[in-house]
Amino acid sequence: MRIHICAVGRMRRGPEKTLVDDYLTRFDRTGRSLGLSLGRVVELEDRKGGGKAAEADLLRAAVPKGAVLCALDERGRVMTSPEFADMTARWRDDGHGDLAFVIGGADGIAPELRSQADQLVSFGRMVWPHMLVRVMLAEQIYRAASILAGSPYHRV
Repeated sequence: MRIHICAVGRMRRGPEKTLVDDYLTRFDRTGRSLGLSLGRVVELEDRKGGGKAAEADLLRAAVPKGAVLCALDERGRVMTSPEFADMTARWRDDGHGDLAFVIGGADGIAPELRSQADQLVSFGRMVWPHMLVRVMLAEQIYRAASILAGSPYHRV
């Protein structure tokens, strides 16, 4: 299963981008033997200033056809890393070819896109800057692969 990240905003050179790139490289190495691979990382910008609705249209268009849609949203389910790994494995084992994580812009994700998601995931009750959410997502994707591989990276 290919894992895609579709996000509003462009990461510039700096510590956040370095971390995202590092975790996604680690994931791609670890995940291959598990039937998991890195798909595309799509960065979107609403140049017309259409707000959340326009961002939702851009995100929707970036998600591969037939992909499982998982939206990062403060109203989503807070889960443990093993639960996140199990969720990913379940979708892989159910035969899904693509899993797309979507991250909205500074104002979040439009309600209509949220309602279309197969799963809403929250990284806690606090609101996080969307660039940090990308780092946290990349790390959790790598951690999920490590858990599924039985690696000691994740300690309980």
